[in-house]
Amino acid sequence: MSNSKFEKGWKSEEKEPFGKMVRETVRGPQPMRPQIQKATQQLSSEITRLDQAMGRLKQREGSIFKKTVTAVQAHDQESSKAYSNELAEVRKMEKIVTQSRIALEQINTRLQTVTEIGDFASTIAPAIGVIKNVRATLGEAMPDAQGTLGEIGAQLNSIMVDVGQITGTTFYQAENSEEANRILAEASAVAEKRMADSLPEVPSTGQSIYTSE
Repeated sequence: MSNSKFEKGWKSEEKEPFGKMVRETVRGPQPMRPQIQKATQQLSSEITRLDQAMGRLKQREGSIFKKTVTAVQAHDQESSKAYSNELAEVRKMEKIVTQSRIALEQINTRLQTVTEIGDFASTIAPAIGVIKNVRATLGEAMPDAQGTLGEIGAQLNSIMVDVGQITGTTFYQAENSEEANRILAEASAVAEKRMADSLPEVPSTGQSIYTSE
């Protein structure tokens, strides 16, 4: 059964007893609820770590930015080029961290509601895809985050398997599902705008470091 067909069936009146069974399973003594809570707690911790990483990147960016401006104003082309390249790399890392944080925050919010609505197929499946993508993207900026994100992804996969065994239903989760791609695209767009709004440009020769024009 495709994910779209499952979602249509989920909303139909005929499938309501199944939806009720899944909700009761999550709320009851089965292991799904604590597993979901563990996953959301781990995601919250990763989001905090991303915030801390962004703070360090911002400090580094500010330092390199000042050096770049000083080199430009001193007509030191070699140094200004080197600093500009370093600044571009730091800003690239900032964008990766920003869009990763936004994506993880979105799926974390959704996962925190899944214990109430039991909407596994349309919540956990794309979450798995988003986590896998973020894990790969963060490989360059925060390689130490890969282990935890891999653990969270495995935890969500386990939840899907457990629910399938209890309900007798097979869940299919595409790693690059339409919903996962939409979440990632939105996160990228928001990160792009935030970066454009917050990053100062290196001024031309002779301008003050505090000049915005």
